[in-house]
Amino acid sequence: MDVVLLTNPAARSGAHTGAAMRAAARLREAGMRVAVISGGSAASLGLRDLDAHGAAAAIVRGATRVIDLARITRADGTTTLYGTVLASGFDSRVNDRANRMRWPRGRLRYTIALLVEFLTLRGMPFQVDLVSADGTTERIDGDLVMATVGNGRTYGGGIPICPDADLADGLLDLTLVRPAGRLRLLRLLPRVYRGTHTAIAEVEIRRVRAVELSSPGVTAYADGDPIGALPLRVEVVPAALRVFGA
Repeated sequence: MDVVLLTNPAARSGAHTGAAMRAAARLREAGMRVAVISGGSAASLGLRDLDAHGAAAAIVRGATRVIDLARITRADGTTTLYGTVLASGFDSRVNDRANRMRWPRGRLRYTIALLVEFLTLRGMPFQVDLVSADGTTERIDGDLVMATVGNGRTYGGGIPICPDADLADGLLDLTLVRPAGRLRLLRLLPRVYRGTHTAIAEVEIRRVRAVELSSPGVTAYADGDPIGALPLRVEVVPAALRVFGA
């Protein structure tokens, strides 16, 4: 069997490199021909973080699953796909800052960037046009702290921003956060890390087939990569990809 091992060069400041090489070695021991290539993003697919042996074992066993993807359409008509989460607003600004930082690595870097961005936190004017799970349409107009579209559950090194998202349910989870005082939001941050923020009054979760996001001066990130300025349309692509994984 020929296997291509895709790695993310931006993940955890390169901490993936050793894990990728260990996975490649394990696959070669099993008689497979392995090519290691560098990509721009990675998804959480039921394997433990940096578990090179577990990832290789799943391939050797032939364990696969079918997952959805999300398609982004930009204002100029160009498209791209992503697997986990699209961030826009406060969280995309945190991504901007985290990507400029060289230390520390991993989740702590994202946490520090998040806390620094809190100093200038404010609501931003958003227009959100969505197609819900039952096909009905709705427009949400007003100030938001952020609008996040999840095919998967986590971003930022494991933060469950869309805690109930399912990679294979044919829908996207739209997480909207409305403005509140900085002190209140800061106190609620631990709940975001636990995935219990969905019960907070300022947080709204919607299950959608598609959503259009518009906000002046806001850049979106998907799977940790810069995608472009809003407006953008995001729609689910059901059962788009067969992957190795648990």
